[in-house]
Amino acid sequence: MFTPLMRDFLDLTGVCEGDPIAYGKQIKRTVFRNTGIPTCVGMGPTKTLAKLANFAAKKWSRTDGVVDLSDPVRREKLMKIVSVNEVWGIGSRTTARLELLGIKTAWDLASQPVEYIQAQFNVVIARTVQELNGIACLELEEVAPDKQQIVCSRSFGQRLTEYSELSEALSEFCTRAAEKLRRQQSVTSCITVFIRTNPFSQQEPQYQRSATLRLSAATQDTRTIIATAKRLLKEIFRVGYGYRKCGVQLSQIEPHNMAGQGDLFDFADDQVRKENRLLMETLDRINHRYPKSISVAATGVNKAWKPKAEWVSPAYTTNWEELLTVQC
Repeated sequence: MFTPLMRDFLDLTGVCEGDPIAYGKQIKRTVFRNTGIPTCVGMGPTKTLAKLANFAAKKWSRTDGVVDLSDPVRREKLMKIVSVNEVWGIGSRTTARLELLGIKTAWDLASQPVEYIQAQFNVVIARTVQELNGIACLELEEVAPDKQQIVCSRSFGQRLTEYSELSEALSEFCTRAAEKLRRQQSVTSCITVFIRTNPFSQQEPQYQRSATLRLSAATQDTRTIIATAKRLLKEIFRVGYGYRKCGVQLSQIEPHNMAGQGDLFDFADDQVRKENRLLMETLDRINHRYPKSISVAATGVNKAWKPKAEWVSPAYTTNWEELLTVQC
């Protein structure tokens, strides 16, 4: 198993058992030759060890960008000099708690009894201990799992002061978020809207707020999501501020074919139209076909809120229209 810089995992069982380091260097050369993107390759018997190997490959140049932690001796040597906060899945708060227990390095964590760590923390950290000891507890996902949260937001190209301007931008963000939701065949039952001024401009008055609403019935309909988002925006919008960012977050996401239990006391807007998935599929096809010229379901044509794009790097590796043309 290995992880490159893009943090994808591959199962290399039976592929490079003869000389894994040479195979890792071949991966590096191939990726760089085809995309121009430098990568580092980390290998190990578990995903956590592969991530740790990738960290070492990036940190120490003498590794030539490839590290294999299949050897327990080399694994122990590395973990004794790597801080515990570099272990995949160990955040700052967990690091602070571990350090209070005298656990400061990856090796300290790997040396702890699994039952003790689970009692002090949770089963996730206990699995990390097992992974550090070469016991695979995390499955290799061949297909990316569905998103549990979908967020769509942008910083504006200029300060927005009117509700109508924010509403227009938010409508387009809702459209994009709803498309992502439908792409993975899911529905959402919780919508959050947030707005804020520029936190880096100390001369301007500061304001940031968010509001959340749980729907009585899960939905993937753009119209319902936009209507709910605008309702929330009205609650938190305040006159007198120059807003530089807003966005929408969809949460409590589940498969569209999963039966849900409604809440008798939840908000239900009688003006929200009935779910129409065929219509939404049609809108998605139109928006996908004309991404830069039309946005069905979003409101307004004033795009002053669009972020500035004068210095965007050319997308040579992802856009056919921006490929370089060489004339001989």
